[in-house]
Amino acid sequence: MSHACPVEADRLVYRYPDGRLALDNVSIKISAGERLGIIGPSGAGKSTFLLHLNGVLLPASGLVRIGGEPVVKANLMHIRGKVGIVFQNPDDQLFTPTVEEDVAFGPLNMGCAPEETRERVKLALHQMRLEGYEQRSTHDLSFGEKRRVALATVLAMRPSVIAFDEPFANLDPGMVEQLIHLIQGLDATVVLISQEILPAVAAVDTLAVFHRGKIAATGPALDIASDRALLQRCGIDFHYYAGVWQSILTKASSP
Repeated sequence: MSHACPVEADRLVYRYPDGRLALDNVSIKISAGERLGIIGPSGAGKSTFLLHLNGVLLPASGLVRIGGEPVVKANLMHIRGKVGIVFQNPDDQLFTPTVEEDVAFGPLNMGCAPEETRERVKLALHQMRLEGYEQRSTHDLSFGEKRRVALATVLAMRPSVIAFDEPFANLDPGMVEQLIHLIQGLDATVVLISQEILPAVAAVDTLAVFHRGKIAATGPALDIASDRALLQRCGIDFHYYAGVWQSILTKASSP
């Protein structure tokens, strides 16, 4: 049985310390097990929204609910056991001497027994093709390897919601393909933000377009991605790639 849970944001408002409005009355419902991609130009409020899911940021007004439970100061520890965030920079979440210790830290901190922790670490490393890395120092890994370890640290927690901040950035095509398949198979509700729109479309069911702190549109991923007028209005039109790909395919198929 899936342990994914629904996510609801209700009229979120958040201001930066300088007073600028980052989230302007944002409301969205994400079903249990759904994969939601959030796209939009820089400064649209995407990362700010993501950090509200487990209380890294708390709104000026409005509320986030995870599985019906409000994200408020009084229950942040509980919420953070249900929501895992994979940050864009893996160095933000890797801090122990070895890969194994990093991946084990979360489950042990949750109170998992050593035997269960070992099983979780083994499975998470297998999912990220990191067998044999247990005693490697995270400082000696490549950026791509660190990204995989960072995701393994979240997978080992077995959260109900997994949020990704730019998961496809700086990954080679083979790793992007692997990550898309992994995201599609996760037993969790997934929320990801990405400037890489094509991989996001491949990985998710639904897209939400953020623009100037508001949700400009939400709907099935392919429908949103094919609405060029919408994407142009929001400054994220990627359709010129279609002409490049068509040229490549035409040349590849020519005798």
